[in-house]
Amino acid sequence: MTNQNVVVSEAMASSTVANPTPPFPYPSEKGRASGFGVRRKCMPQLELCENAGRINVWIESMKALSPTQEKGSASPAAAPSVPEQSSWITRRPSALSMFEEITKASMGKQIVMFLDYDGTLSPIVDDPDCAFMSDAMRDAVRDLARHFPTAIVSGRCRDKVYSFVRLTELYYAGSHGMDIKVPANGSHLRKANGKAVLFQPASKFLPMIEKVYKALLERTKSTPGARVENNKFCVSVHFRCVDEKRWSGLADQVKSVLREYPRLRLSPGRKVLEIRPIIKWDKGKAMEFLLESLGFANCNDVFPVYIGDDRTDEDAFKVLRNRGQGFGILVSKIPKETKASYSLQEPSEVMDFLQRLVEWKMLTCRRW
Repeated sequence: MTNQNVVVSEAMASSTVANPTPPFPYPSEKGRASGFGVRRKCMPQLELCENAGRINVWIESMKALSPTQEKGSASPAAAPSVPEQSSWITRRPSALSMFEEITKASMGKQIVMFLDYDGTLSPIVDDPDCAFMSDAMRDAVRDLARHFPTAIVSGRCRDKVYSFVRLTELYYAGSHGMDIKVPANGSHLRKANGKAVLFQPASKFLPMIEKVYKALLERTKSTPGARVENNKFCVSVHFRCVDEKRWSGLADQVKSVLREYPRLRLSPGRKVLEIRPIIKWDKGKAMEFLLESLGFANCNDVFPVYIGDDRTDEDAFKVLRNRGQGFGILVSKIPKETKASYSLQEPSEVMDFLQRLVEWKMLTCRRW
């Protein structure tokens, strides 16, 4: 497919300029209450060097974001205490229990929905190629898109996410927002020929990403359970099926490859290491671009809602907080530091929330 970048605002275009920040960036968050153990820790920025101390912190960050599960147990081994869980729920209440508050805040505004995929619309599974959403969830998302502009924002390759979702009426942003497709009939920035709009700010990195993907395939093949996924503008190294005792060795293998590519950075997620170009572009920027493509740039009557479960979704949550518009909803069963305002525990609760939102919209329309 030929890359066809659309024209965007000067500020947004300049924001994609490469920035030599260290790999594995993790901003610290000051002034927040403690008490969340290792899962709460804000990881310092790391460099891909030989320093053993830094590598130890790297491994700790993998453990913090990917708590292991005891065999025969339905919950993570390091499950939070009741007071800890209660405190977190108080500060990040369920979006279901606070549904009336959310809809009340959106009255008179256009709701725009942004949804992560893995862990949000589908459960996290051992084989990333089998992360299928249920038919009931697909129906819920289809109904949602009939009433609200809806976008999928995922770290996966855009084409792969589409193959899972299979709904043409949605907006899709793959590779952590570095590969965006806007439907031809729904874009404020639509092309004159009526074709769908593509925006791919990291196109020049494609040859580099392909080389890194092949190098990681070769380097990690000695680690049982490791999976390397080419997501076009980024590469994911999945370690969900890797024995925790081998995480350190896997991290060292990834580090040895990335040492040759200083223009790529590595960030952790839920049982995954994400390799991305060092450009000022993320899921938050993608959300802003999609809002602009819908004609909602600098509008006061828009109400974005972003639902996601992973660290990369925090960029979108942060944008919403800074805009003072809409809400972020974190999908998680365990306490996590987050910029989201509300929480849901699992994809089944996400589906319930989406269905309630559609029902509320239909009831509101009938009243008017």
